[in-house]
Amino acid sequence: MADRGPFPRGTVEWSGENPGMYLKETADGPFVSLVSFFRVVLSPHGQGEGVVLLEAPDADRSMPQAMNLCLSNNEPLTRWLVEHFVSSFGSFRGKPGLRGMEYRKLTKLTTRNDLPKSYVEELEGPGVQIRLAWEELGLPFMVDMPPERGATGKHEMFSLFVDSRRASATINGRTLRGKSQPRDFAGRQSTTAFLAFSETWSLV
Repeated sequence: MADRGPFPRGTVEWSGENPGMYLKETADGPFVSLVSFFRVVLSPHGQGEGVVLLEAPDADRSMPQAMNLCLSNNEPLTRWLVEHFVSSFGSFRGKPGLRGMEYRKLTKLTTRNDLPKSYVEELEGPGVQIRLAWEELGLPFMVDMPPERGATGKHEMFSLFVDSRRASATINGRTLRGKSQPRDFAGRQSTTAFLAFSETWSLV
């Protein structure tokens, strides 16, 4: 890697927000529901918002059999994120649900920001209403994840993280399975549900 100096050398590929929920029923069990929300302010495909939601991560199918779907107001951006980033995230890696999920148009997005207490994103699309809530928040902390420890193996990732000890995802009024669980992340005790602000992925 080139000399990083005060800031790393590299090409910024995208920057924005990427809160997530990787939910389990028990701390040592499998992920039963996966959520990755995006609000991108800079990328090769412009700006956009959206969510990747898998209520059946191990099922290669979508609605109506399983709520594996993506709502987005910029589909090319979201497909690029799924192909090059989400599919490399540890909890999503190799999941058939990513292959089978349906893409639908995001028609309405409402953010309810009551930080540092809670944070909520509400999304609507054709036949779909989603509510994502992060509660019981911890103290913010910064992460600088080098490529050799990161998801893609090629990018350095910077972000401000906030743990959520209680998170929930509902789709059309039905709550998805699982809860936020403890995890080790970036050398500290963290949780599998989190807010990620000012997130930037730089190719180095």
